[in-house]
Amino acid sequence: MSKTTAKNLEQKFDAGEDVSDYFDWSKATRPGLKKDRINLDLPQWIVEKLDRHARKAGVARQALVKVWMVERLAKEESEDPTRQKAA
Repeated sequence: MSKTTAKNLEQKFDAGEDVSDYFDWSKATRPGLKKDRINLDLPQWIVEKLDRHARKAGVARQALVKVWMVERLAKEESEDPTRQKAA
């Protein structure tokens, strides 16, 4: 990892130069995207239905569940009368 000043780094970036050597990517974080693992016990019939839908969509079961959960959460938030709307 190379060292430079913030001003020099900004100039290099603005000029379209590759500045990736100035960052330690092993310490990079993605705010709001930290993952927490959960265990979810489901009856076999639900797992079978999930698998059928996942195969139809051409995705893994976990991906399907994530998409459905995000869609439902967005729907619930949009229908929540106590949620303040952005002006």
